[in-house]
Amino acid sequence: MNFSARLKPGLYGALIGAVVVGVVGFTWGGWVTGGTANDRAEAMSRDEVIASMVPVCLDMAQSDPSRTDKLATIKAAATYQRREAVMKTGWATMPGTDAPNRDIAQACLAVLEIDEG
Repeated sequence: MNFSARLKPGLYGALIGAVVVGVVGFTWGGWVTGGTANDRAEAMSRDEVIASMVPVCLDMAQSDPSRTDKLATIKAAATYQRREAVMKTGWATMPGTDAPNRDIAQACLAVLEIDEG
């Protein structure tokens, strides 16, 4: 009896099946590598931290005595310069930090609802 002749089709089938399952899993099944999962988790956590800091930015904007002047400066700035203008107001500088955060400034700007024009 030759076991290798009888096992050969089964081994080929198992190998081809494993390749097919791997290809289908990574293309349509939503499988990702550990590195991709880590990158996605870091991006999600960064987005959540920024979202949690927007109310702080808005509170700083509401309690700022020169709010109207600063809002006028932001409105007068070109659209692509408004984030920098928000950063200059100090509203995007979180308590305990020395420098403003660009992502927080952008998120705060979106919520401030500065009218175009």
